[in-house]
Amino acid sequence: MLCALIMAGGKGTRFWPLSTAEKPKQFLNLIGEETMIQTTVNRVLPIIPIERVFVCTAAMYVDLVKEQLPELPDRNIIVEPEGRNTAPSIALSALVIKRYYSNINMVVLPSDHLIRDEEKFRSIIETSNEYLKENKSAIVTLGMKPDRPEIGYGYIKYGIEEVDVNDHKIVKVEKFVEKPNLETAKAYLEDGSYLWNGGMFLWNIENILNEIKTYLPNTYEAIKGIEDVKEEELQMLINSEYCKTDSISIDYGILEKSNEIYVVPSEIGWDDIGTWKSIERYREKDSNNNIISDNVTVIESKSNMSINKGKKVVMIGIEDIMTVETDEAIFIVNKDYMENLRDYQNII
Repeated sequence: MLCALIMAGGKGTRFWPLSTAEKPKQFLNLIGEETMIQTTVNRVLPIIPIERVFVCTAAMYVDLVKEQLPELPDRNIIVEPEGRNTAPSIALSALVIKRYYSNINMVVLPSDHLIRDEEKFRSIIETSNEYLKENKSAIVTLGMKPDRPEIGYGYIKYGIEEVDVNDHKIVKVEKFVEKPNLETAKAYLEDGSYLWNGGMFLWNIENILNEIKTYLPNTYEAIKGIEDVKEEELQMLINSEYCKTDSISIDYGILEKSNEIYVVPSEIGWDDIGTWKSIERYREKDSNNNIISDNVTVIESKSNMSINKGKKVVMIGIEDIMTVETDEAIFIVNKDYMENLRDYQNII
């Protein structure tokens, strides 16, 4: 049996002013008609029923989760009292999920990624789940084959030890490496044995809890009471004990220490929608490379992007400009400044 854990607690500051602390990017429709979290959940529903989909988020986003995912059971919303990085949030979520499903396999997914080949993605998840049934001590991750020297992602170096399962290769991981500089990223691309780390993992719930107990004993001891506490006292225990966990990523805390990490090299049309440039890659463009909506008129203008909420926008004779309308202001920005917009938050 397989369940899904959707990580949805981030604040999406790189998308300011569109993404705010009150409504971050996972709750916005940045690419299509659905919000990012709706797309993520709908992507797994053909293979995982909604009663086995869990969302870990912050208390301030619970109402947004309920509004955008009305079919999700209330018990499946796991509330972090504070952000303490991915290792404690995964430990918290695994302990909560174990209350309802023992010895289940989990797939952990970010709430804000783009995957264009959803059918192949689901095939890889099902294959990895089958592998875990026979290899309960393994941790499996998806590694995306790079098509450019990307400096914004971490990488996975894989070795030669591999098995074929249902037309997919599962390969032993040699190491995880941090975001490289451009020269190193080019070398990784040429080498061919490095994959992008997309932060998607599969494991048996008992195994990941044993790994946490072994490598992050302080975190496990702090919140192990989740397993036995009464349902009506669960959130109270989480609120009082979660602050005692180690604030560390799952990569540093577990994956770089564990001995049985495997990767499925994946070509699924993946992208981490984490920057304005990533939106540029996937939003529909007109014949002059403008990204616009029905409420935007462009005249002798090219390579612009307009994200407007209601005001009519008219662009005349401009190039490489982005406009973003929020409730507070209209931003008109040279694209060279797109990735640093959050540095100007104090002007509002």
